[in-house]
Amino acid sequence: MNANTNTPGQRPAGPDESAQLLSRTARDLPAGRHQFHKERLMARIQQEQRTETTTPAGARRFRLPRPSITLPLAAAAVAGAVVVVLALPAGGPGALATGPAMTTPVGVATTQGVPELLDRISLAAAEGPRPAVRPGQYLYIESQTSDTFLKTVGDKTTLASYALHRRQKWNSPDGTRGWLIDPASNPGSGGETLSLPDEHGRPPVATLNTPSYDYLDTLTTDPDELLAKIYRETKGKGTSPDQQAFTTIGDLLGETYPPAQLYPALFRAAAKIPGVVVVQGVVDALGRHGVGVARLDGNSGQREEWIFDRTTHVFLGRRTVQVAAAADAGAGAVIPPGTITFTSAITHRAVVDGIRQTPSNGG
Repeated sequence: MNANTNTPGQRPAGPDESAQLLSRTARDLPAGRHQFHKERLMARIQQEQRTETTTPAGARRFRLPRPSITLPLAAAAVAGAVVVVLALPAGGPGALATGPAMTTPVGVATTQGVPELLDRISLAAAEGPRPAVRPGQYLYIESQTSDTFLKTVGDKTTLASYALHRRQKWNSPDGTRGWLIDPASNPGSGGETLSLPDEHGRPPVATLNTPSYDYLDTLTTDPDELLAKIYRETKGKGTSPDQQAFTTIGDLLGETYPPAQLYPALFRAAAKIPGVVVVQGVVDALGRHGVGVARLDGNSGQREEWIFDRTTHVFLGRRTVQVAAAADAGAGAVIPPGTITFTSAITHRAVVDGIRQTPSNGG
């Protein structure tokens, strides 16, 4: 979710950039905080940072922005640097296959019908089944996802995309225990923990940017109050308050399992964000056609799209599409309109009895 993030977030820095970020931010963090943020960030790769991984052939990979749950700036800088250290070179054990950049026709956006559509979506969300979570159980989210990145070999930079792959995440309701399996962020492994205490041995404190199910269950369901809280808690993040509010809700839709009362309230709150549009004919990562609720980030030229079934209005997934050509000054490349920089389709959301248990094997 929060897949924004999300986004949505920042992009993990490259090796040289990482060293600079560490030198600027390490002194601002208490002792032991680096390890805490290193582990927490692996599931929350930030939208505005850039991952650079050097391959055996000398190629470099820069991840384009994607939605994700965000962390404080200093923490993100430090943890993002560590992500680069842990990443395996392309072609190594467990590395994902890559291919041409994902593309799509840029759908026409309109502000007409936004409140009506989100009202229907919120009604569908209120009527759908939601889980009852018992102590000791885990919230399981499985999706199919892919990213587009800038690949540089020598002096030539091209766009490429990772193969569509399964992403699995488990979280305890209180947010103190969790597990992530994502070949894109940690190839060749059996996953990584999301359940570290902080440097004082205390469990992580849940916020809108690092939410737990129990925390979400305490939030107001009044859309005006909920949106006001989102603006307060995300102040200073993202490219604008409105875009960050939209991204934050998108992260909650894609990366969490919102409680029954909160789920429809998120859509009613989104309807009050300026700049939200409807886009017809959008397609999720599995090729399911639907209708999109979207917002354009005028700074990056990217449009974040939430995708819903056209008939049932069930949430299918989300994607980020480059709507206007944008130059990446660091990589010396232009990202053309129609490039899908991130896509994700939810395949399972369930309550299971243990980490690494899925609905198909007894959850």
